[in-house]
Amino acid sequence: MNVKETLRYLGYKGEQADEQTLMLVEECWRELEGAAVKRCCFREYPLIFSDAGAMDLGCFHATSQALSKNLMGCRAVVLFAATLGVLVDSLIRRYSRLEMSRAVVLQAAAAAMLEDYCDQVNEELRRDYEKKGLYLRPRFSPGYGDFSLECQPALLGALEAGKRVGITLTDGFLMAPSKSVTAVIGVSPIEGIRGGKGCESCGKADCVYRRDKGNLQEGSGKRV
Repeated sequence: MNVKETLRYLGYKGEQADEQTLMLVEECWRELEGAAVKRCCFREYPLIFSDAGAMDLGCFHATSQALSKNLMGCRAVVLFAATLGVLVDSLIRRYSRLEMSRAVVLQAAAAAMLEDYCDQVNEELRRDYEKKGLYLRPRFSPGYGDFSLECQPALLGALEAGKRVGITLTDGFLMAPSKSVTAVIGVSPIEGIRGGKGCESCGKADCVYRRDKGNLQEGSGKRV
């Protein structure tokens, strides 16, 4: 139960939540734990750099200075997708009609739960790759910096994510279920910043959800 991250998504930055809010967060986590069906998929593809931030990721091409910087020194990428499943969406929709305050907290708790799940899977991947003398970079998702959401169809298609974990896309490149995430994770023979989350590699410093530097362990790409 990650109360701290839930409060961050709710906009608390160094502020102490009142007892009623903390109780609501805990109740929402328990409801989500009953509804979430966590699933993920991933595949490795070769990586080739060309000019001006353009990259061939094996199954699609992307042009992104931010992603290129994140992947510098990598020879391959792991494409990754994860979801909490459709029942979480149904739970949030139900409370959106009945109790909006609970729906808002459920949204925040679900985001924190999904992030925790991605961290767990990424840690397992990190251990597996380090046994082979390879190192993972922080995961980087479409929509961070200049990495376009228009890459989502190709990324999800390469993973066969619809068939494997039930993630589909709307015409506007939004994922369904909504509590889903995709990412590119660099694979390098050189140890650098270890795998983590977008705040560690995204250049959008004015994001309201960005973690403070004090919440990050120096050089690790992970929360303290």
